[in-house]
Amino acid sequence: MKDTTQFMYSLSSLRNDRWIMDNILERCTLCPRRCGADRLNGKYGFCGAGSEVRIAGASLHMWEEPCISGKEGSGTVFFSNCTLKCVFCQNYDVSTNSLGYNVSVDELSQAFLDLQGKKANNINLVTPTHYVPQIIEAIETAREKGLVIPIVYNTSGYENVETIKMLDGYIDIYMPDLKYYDNKFAAKFSGAADYSDVAMAAIDAMYRQVGKPVFDSRGMMKRGVLIRHLMLPGLLRDSIHIIDYISKTYGNNVYFSLMSQYTPLRHIEGSEALNHKLDFKYYNFAVDRCIENGLENVYVQNEEAASESFIPQFYGNKM
Repeated sequence: MKDTTQFMYSLSSLRNDRWIMDNILERCTLCPRRCGADRLNGKYGFCGAGSEVRIAGASLHMWEEPCISGKEGSGTVFFSNCTLKCVFCQNYDVSTNSLGYNVSVDELSQAFLDLQGKKANNINLVTPTHYVPQIIEAIETAREKGLVIPIVYNTSGYENVETIKMLDGYIDIYMPDLKYYDNKFAAKFSGAADYSDVAMAAIDAMYRQVGKPVFDSRGMMKRGVLIRHLMLPGLLRDSIHIIDYISKTYGNNVYFSLMSQYTPLRHIEGSEALNHKLDFKYYNFAVDRCIENGLENVYVQNEEAASESFIPQFYGNKM
């Protein structure tokens, strides 16, 4: 049997070839699941995605970090389906129930241009992993038609290094989660027992690709890595390990967003460990750890951030 990992890596320099893009989808190994689904011929990957791009909406989003949204908003495209199975996912209907509508590559490309026309600060690709070949083609088409704003890759962090290498030259800003330090929590809450090792390797590849943060005169990020960590109830020690890891590994060469906005939703009522909000005193403890470690490029939230009002609304059809 052919080693598909090496196959993807060797093809990374040939990503513009349409046949190669199709070949990847014919035995999909885009994400760390490497499920090998023949998505071109009616099969669906572990993520739930088939051959067509499926999105839940494309609009200006005002609630990302200040260097991403700014005053004008981030041009956010929410992709349906996901390579993780987080029991607490705030976009559960989109990630797990596949809420959304199918778009062609040309329609996706036009969505990028429309968002630029609305003065978006960037194109923000949310949960894009399983559509990377189509996204690359859409970016190329849009750039030929005048797309110039930065592209943000907004990901769970659960990425193959080979897939990140394919994106070299297409992505300006990587915005990965680093959800867990201890894989036992990743297995329990996200169905990915290898998450921590995989995410750390992927983030390293992202950093090596785009380097230190670069900003324009308005303070908007043009290039760089912004790592997000959502604190979960009962996992303070794990969060502290993540803060220490980021401090030791990257220092102030990346931006870090420490999020307190965890909101228990109806679909996790059966999970005793996660059916309540984060105790804010633990969040403050984690903020203090960032300060102790000398981290300066840190975004923090207040207690009011843990609210369903900050969760985007999706309707499952074109708007």
